[in-house]
Amino acid sequence: MAHHNTVLAQLLKFIPRHEFEMLAGQHHQGRKLRKMSRWSQFVAMGLGQLSGRSSLRDIVTNVSAQASKLYHLGASTVSRSSLARVNERQPHSLYEALFGKLLARCQGLAPKHGFRFKNKLYSLDASTIDLCLKVFPWAKFRSTKGAVKLHVGLDHSGYLPTFMTVTDGKVHDVTIGRTLKLPKQSIVVFDRGYTDYTWYNLLNDNAIFFVTRQKTNATYDVLERRPVAKNSGLTSDQTIKIKGTKAADCPAALRRISYRNPETGKHYVFLTNNFKLAAKTIANIYKSRWQIELFFKWIKQNLKIKSFLGTSRNAVLTQIWIAICMYLLLSYIKFCNKLNLSLQQILRLLQLNLFERRDLLALLRGDPPESVDPQLQTQLQFT
Repeated sequence: MAHHNTVLAQLLKFIPRHEFEMLAGQHHQGRKLRKMSRWSQFVAMGLGQLSGRSSLRDIVTNVSAQASKLYHLGASTVSRSSLARVNERQPHSLYEALFGKLLARCQGLAPKHGFRFKNKLYSLDASTIDLCLKVFPWAKFRSTKGAVKLHVGLDHSGYLPTFMTVTDGKVHDVTIGRTLKLPKQSIVVFDRGYTDYTWYNLLNDNAIFFVTRQKTNATYDVLERRPVAKNSGLTSDQTIKIKGTKAADCPAALRRISYRNPETGKHYVFLTNNFKLAAKTIANIYKSRWQIELFFKWIKQNLKIKSFLGTSRNAVLTQIWIAICMYLLLSYIKFCNKLNLSLQQILRLLQLNLFERRDLLALLRGDPPESVDPQLQTQLQFT
């Protein structure tokens, strides 16, 4: 039977250790760590994410139980106090930088989006993570409520969180949207929470296409009407110009498309600056925005980003960034080996086998575990 390292050790080999140590040196604060390393912190916190541990004590106990298998991970056992201290004091920016490295590797392998056009396609959205204001006083959101907000730009090629930042809960979605550096000719789709005619005009000037929903109180003049295929659910395709108090903010002509969902009967009105794609394609692009909602749902259900193991801002951000790094690591394994499994299926298999000595790829492909030769087993028993 071939010798295999633990599944967790094989998993972490996808993160080059020399790159991690270089980043750890760049994002270190204060004196040199004596009792533990940033790698040991990452292994412990990453294990907590993959196995669904609920507290620091839970993580430390599980790591200690596998002490004999930590050598090949390059990590060591950690104490609860040391892990809490490093989470609180050592900059979370290390894992933000690691996120960038993992993202670049995933992008080289990610499958393309499902549309015929070659433009890059992104969805923008934000999700609020509620916090107890008494426990997290730095995260004031409302008078009696705390929160942080996770802003994500999801690349539809592989559904990767290409743009991501974490802010206080009060920061408006469009404030972060304005700061994104999107590639020219890309298409970005977002909901009405990002309505800002000045930003629309800026995107248009920078040769970036957008697709969004029009607000019901918007005022406009119709410049042109185009015929539509009514049997496809489309009800109108118009060229419009914003009028009223917002006219100066967006002087460019926009395209207004109305669509009624044949299944639900719900009526949608879309705004875009793309006049080349078919009207039904624009409607389908907005429909694909649902993928970012599924992304938020997945990470909240499968990773530990709703309950936190530390109370400082740095500890919270450390936990969030490590969680997203685990998401990218799972995505990389999926892309690299062209697996048909969903990320949730991959995670469930890993949770049950993290410290098993099995071939990682064979495990994910569903191959039966290698059996021990009965004759060799008998010889071992009587030696």
